[in-house]
Amino acid sequence: MRSFRYIALRTSVALALGGAIALAPARAPAADTLTTWDIDSGHSVVEFGVRHLTVSTVKGQFGKVSGELVLDETDPKRSTVTAKIDPATIDTREPKRDTHLKSPDFFDVAKYPTVTFKSTTIKDAGKGRLEVTGDLTIRDVTKSVTLAVEGPTPAVKDLKGGLVRGASLSGKINRQDWGLTWNKPLEAAGGVLVGDEVSLDIQVELHQRRETPPVTASGPVAKEPGAAHGLTAAAAKR
Repeated sequence: MRSFRYIALRTSVALALGGAIALAPARAPAADTLTTWDIDSGHSVVEFGVRHLTVSTVKGQFGKVSGELVLDETDPKRSTVTAKIDPATIDTREPKRDTHLKSPDFFDVAKYPTVTFKSTTIKDAGKGRLEVTGDLTIRDVTKSVTLAVEGPTPAVKDLKGGLVRGASLSGKINRQDWGLTWNKPLEAAGGVLVGDEVSLDIQVELHQRRETPPVTASGPVAKEPGAAHGLTAAAAKR
């Protein structure tokens, strides 16, 4: 009789556990599949090209860009990109032109010191390529843009042992969409002084952010042995 009751009890417990597992919600993707990579401003550049007098292309660059990539290599849709550009660092190799570009006719850097980009969707474009769509804010105007991305490249170690990877982004925008409308007509030849279409060529170097232990009043909190594998010292003794 006792054996029968014991078997019946074990069967009931097993059925209850099985039902609970079946009804439990599906787990969200593990957070540890995400890694964070900071843009290295010293090894990154945002270049642009604009037609001049309808016959040539003037190129320039922004020397200071910062931001981060939160990357999920197994599911690019979960990745995000944010970036900030300092328009006061614009350089077209002509000081007078650069001063004009910083003025209220264009970027108005005194009033709007930052150009920002924040991704809204990221798609896998195949063959090591991604397609990133996001909100680009210049002055007080925000518009959606789509950039083609080559990379990120496989990670390598730098001289300090940190992980580094790179990416190239390209695209085109119309400056009129952001209210950058200043121009002068060319009466003799027709056309205008400055083209509206702006080509973008962005090169970024990304450094993996190193995890920092949480800090308390007594200093950094050390992880228990085995914590990286989901075990504490107490659990390991069981």
